[in-house]
Amino acid sequence: MAPCNVNSDLLFEILSRMELKTMRRYRILSRECNSLTYESSFMRLHCQRTKTIAGYFVQSLRSNRYHSTFLSIDNPGLDPGLSLDFLPDRSLEILATVDQGLMFCMNQGPENRHYICKPSTRQWEVLPSPNSRYFTRKTAMVVLRSDPLRFKIVRLSDGEYNDSELELENSKPEVDDYDYKRFQVEIFDSKIWAWEQLDDLMLSYDEFFNSKPAVSAYGGLHWLTSNKEKNNILSFYEDTESWELVSLPNALWERYWYSVNLTEYEGKLAFICVSPDFIELWVQNYYGEKFWTKRDSINLKSFNQKIGHSSANSFYNADILFMNSLFSAIFYNFKTGQFNRLELPLKHMHIDSAFFIQTDSKPIRFRQHKKSFASNIFTLLIFVVFLLFIFDLCHYNYLKPGEFMIFVRIGLRVSAVRMNEQPKDENLSFF
Repeated sequence: MAPCNVNSDLLFEILSRMELKTMRRYRILSRECNSLTYESSFMRLHCQRTKTIAGYFVQSLRSNRYHSTFLSIDNPGLDPGLSLDFLPDRSLEILATVDQGLMFCMNQGPENRHYICKPSTRQWEVLPSPNSRYFTRKTAMVVLRSDPLRFKIVRLSDGEYNDSELELENSKPEVDDYDYKRFQVEIFDSKIWAWEQLDDLMLSYDEFFNSKPAVSAYGGLHWLTSNKEKNNILSFYEDTESWELVSLPNALWERYWYSVNLTEYEGKLAFICVSPDFIELWVQNYYGEKFWTKRDSINLKSFNQKIGHSSANSFYNADILFMNSLFSAIFYNFKTGQFNRLELPLKHMHIDSAFFIQTDSKPIRFRQHKKSFASNIFTLLIFVVFLLFIFDLCHYNYLKPGEFMIFVRIGLRVSAVRMNEQPKDENLSFF
């Protein structure tokens, strides 16, 4: 990232008025832009000025049914609040989100229906179901392009069939059967609107996943895993469709910690290391070097005296830690010592998972439909009429030969764009 020479106050004003998609692009221009957009004051003002929605969908399992509620401190007057009541099914499990506002979820019934949706616009589509013979272990989602939209969903599941006969019929040679377990890897690509199966992932039998959702950072999806010896990061890279298992530095796992959570901090991969009265934040500054630095140490003694028992979940922004307690969620500003405690409905005695989203309210198209053959023929006819018209203008000396070629190039360019672009609305005419 390059240094930014613009006055910080002016930069604050400019960035806080940008739409969310443009603001995200500016984050990669300089360290100053990136850091500024994660400040508490910036996020609050940006939400007010651009109608951006930021917060968490919290999910709890109670009586064998999942319940979700949206929480926000920067959109307190949001009416109606975000929910999933627009989907056909009422009993839904959130499987993955991306902070652009997309959510992947499934119903809890025997139909095994899967949905992609955008709660801020109440849009949704049914997705093809992955292989139901396998039990899902982990799911994650990543957006590759926003305009036109392209996203991928990664599903990790047990690599053994539930039916023993099917297992015998389709089994593959195991690699050191007593030391490794096999996970099936499937990827849904919105470009082809289908699931594809990749090579199986092999992990040692004593390697277990953390219960938290995947973290997207540095072009990869990352999960925290552990074995009897140490904690590790399992990473999947979409561009190469490859896996990497990396051990944490000794300082992050040899100490006694109440819990260790993988999270994102200012767009970087980070760890929250929790002890009874302290939290340490460790950040990986440069991807590929496996170099971690302790960014902050947070004293929780005074906070615990006011709140009691709570657990750290993730960082809402650079200043605020999102925490959960019994029947409540807490946005704790560890730099000022202030906090917002939001009471939860009785269905959320304990938060099992929390999914961060930061989204606008602009409608999107989940599936990019190709233009029809008839539409392309119509475009060609329009171009032919245009060509005849400028040919007549040239014939009667209203256009010079050089000008004629300029108009031909313009016509070709416009026609090519029209034949390849995605329609903005299903009922939109050519004009």
